[in-house]
Amino acid sequence: MDALGVVVNPIAGMGGRVGLKGTDGQLEEARNRGAQPRAPTRARTALRSLFDREPELAVYTAGGVMGEAAAREAGYEPTVVYEPAEATPESPAESGTSAADTRNAVRAFLERGVDLVLFVGGDGTAVDVATALEDADEAETTPMLGVPAGVKIYSSVFGVTPTDAGRIAAEFDRVESREVTDIDEVAYREGDVRTTLQAVVSVPVAPAVQSSKQVTSGSVETLASGVAREIESGRTYVFGPGSTVGAIESELGIDPAPLGVDVWRDDEILVRDGAEADVLAALEEPVTVVVSPIGGQGFVFGRGNHQISPAVLECADDVEIVATDEKLADLDVLRVDTDSDAIDEELRGWTQVRTGRFTTKLVKIV
Repeated sequence: MDALGVVVNPIAGMGGRVGLKGTDGQLEEARNRGAQPRAPTRARTALRSLFDREPELAVYTAGGVMGEAAAREAGYEPTVVYEPAEATPESPAESGTSAADTRNAVRAFLERGVDLVLFVGGDGTAVDVATALEDADEAETTPMLGVPAGVKIYSSVFGVTPTDAGRIAAEFDRVESREVTDIDEVAYREGDVRTTLQAVVSVPVAPAVQSSKQVTSGSVETLASGVAREIESGRTYVFGPGSTVGAIESELGIDPAPLGVDVWRDDEILVRDGAEADVLAALEEPVTVVVSPIGGQGFVFGRGNHQISPAVLECADDVEIVATDEKLADLDVLRVDTDSDAIDEELRGWTQVRTGRFTTKLVKIV
């Protein structure tokens, strides 16, 4: 690879920890809740991983927080080929950049003949990049690769972690067709998952490119019953999103937030569909976090449950992972991407996953 185009959606993922399940149409509310940007940090991580391997690479980017700042911090001297109206490096959370800026930046990259478009964001950003490639008839010839920074990441065009994305960008030698899928965020906030195939694009081939999210439909009744019968009095339980964990909550008499995070202790729901701050305020040791991996991807933390942040995990003395055998059958390993290297490293290794009333399965977290 001789030339790379880099574009960053500086507000991607801001809605996660404050409980908004996304940022589309919710940016002002996310700011009001004190949300902090995560995309610029993840962009720097990916680009540093790339710089370690390809320091002489020609990098084209958009100005300010849309790529220039992260590229310079990673060690590159990028060429700015598109200037958004509002993208100052000093205030990514206040950036006024838009989907149109992303598309315009990608078009500028294509005019320079880049070999890969590396973008930082979520599914919405992936759609914007794919749209620009399709408009220029480049969807099959110029590959794209995502650095995961959004709340919901269903598309199969992202590196598993920012570091993986940088390594893949440096080392790939072939591409394959992958799906770009987006979700209706309004319906998602109401607990209804509606995904739509938006595009098919070329993506570098590598084991560390995540699969698209899959939903399994196997029975979870016995699993839920098994967890519920072992609930301890005096212990605080943080229940993650998803139907598997929701079945456990229902077994306990809780009306679960289908795609949110709940906190429960001694037959009392303390927080329903809470943000990170709400969860932290309700914690009282001892603490168990109950989560289920995302089907098809295997993420335990870092996709769709940002409210269970490193700060929350530091308060927990126990993490219980639950999944049906059917879901695990499609997963070689489980994954974590919490924004904390120390927490990720602590979670990695072999772990017991609860699969039924009395059964567990040993699965590796990587």
